Amino acid sequence: MTNKPPSRPEFSRRAFLKGASAVAAGSAVGHEIAAATQPESGATVFGTELHTIELTVNGKPKQVKVETRTTLLDALREGADLTGTKKVCDRGACGGCTVMLDGETVNSCMTLAFDAVGSKITTIEGLGTPDNLHPMQKAFVECDALQCGFCTPGMIVSATACVQKRGKPSLDQIKADMSGNICRCGTYTRVFEAIQKVGGQKVEGR
Repeated sequence: MTNKPPSRPEFSRRAFLKGASAVAAGSAVGHEIAAATQPESGATVFGTELHTIELTVNGKPKQVKVETRTTLLDALREGADLTGTKKVCDRGACGGCTVMLDGETVNSCMTLAFDAVGSKITTIEGLGTPDNLHPMQKAFVECDALQCGFCTPGMIVSATACVQKRGKPSLDQIKADMSGNICRCGTYTRVFEAIQKVGGQKVEGR
């Protein structure tokens, strides 16, 4: 019995050219990706360490130390000691962390603190105080628009933005603007009543 030598893999010029083309194409793509991820000339590159940034919160400058991944919610609660903005779902689904950024409502748990630099941030603490309630805060109390109260800060911020934007919102407009705020206690009708009261509307359904 004779042992046959192992067969050698076939090699052709066509296979070589195909392989070389694939390597060249991959190299070109790699260079393009590397070029696209390079910072623009003069751009500031931040590392993973803590950085001090300045946020304008309720009309006052606040210096906070954050990582590049820190959310605005955490920067407000832990860095600026403004705990009125609630951390509930932490995924942008409930509206408990709503603040205003340049007059527009945002979920602060889904907004990076770095992205808020240079903008005017309004939290529940910036709307009123226990001794001098904002009209919306007062209306929430008068209309009994809260039970456990955990969602209330975000509700009041969204409600205030609604009236500021629309003046005298209709019930449908109120429902649309408040759709991102969840009240697990189910006080929606009282919330709508409070907003209409501040907006100078005739209260519907009461």
